[in-house]
Amino acid sequence: MSLICRRTLLANALLGGAGLLALIAAAPVTADPGAQARIGAPAPNFTLTDSNGKAISLADFKGKTVVLEWTNHECPYVRKHYGGNNMQALQKKWTGQGIVWLTLISSQPGAQGFVHGLEANKLTEERGAAPTAVLLDPRGGVGRSYGAQVTPHMYVVTGDGTLVYMGGIDDKPTTRLEDLKTAKNFVDAALSEVLEGKVVSIKTSRAYGCTIKYSS
Repeated sequence: MSLICRRTLLANALLGGAGLLALIAAAPVTADPGAQARIGAPAPNFTLTDSNGKAISLADFKGKTVVLEWTNHECPYVRKHYGGNNMQALQKKWTGQGIVWLTLISSQPGAQGFVHGLEANKLTEERGAAPTAVLLDPRGGVGRSYGAQVTPHMYVVTGDGTLVYMGGIDDKPTTRLEDLKTAKNFVDAALSEVLEGKVVSIKTSRAYGCTIKYSS
């Protein structure tokens, strides 16, 4: 075996074990452990690394409405919304109107839904998704501060930083694609009201999906 091959194998092994842990430890992650998401209150600020290795904070988008979407690509409920092009359509509709859409992944390393940045980018491309950024939260601190429990779990934050919606994406807690046709989409409704200058009428709803695989 050549020296180059041996070095490549060693590098891959390190990335699969200690190297991966080092990368996670070095990632810029901040979330106030005492902050908890509450409707009508300032949304907890955070800084996470996106799928391209860039540090992104919620505060970066001051003055803009932001959607937070917790996801797990292996979850059948998430597959329903992406398989039926529902999530992508929402992303494209609202980012086209100046809304910031952040997709967050809080699965711990080795658990269902965990991905590296390159894998996240591949999923975005393959599914035709259009988030503003995909943020990696392998320690789960940001997810916990928002009380995110399942995937998808959705949040809407207005330009002044106020949390105005948290809960499920719609009122059909199933994995059936056909239910997308008759579902009332709470996120779409909340964003419409925000852009019209109205008070969000449905502020919370039952979040349904797969339990987020947080680190212990």
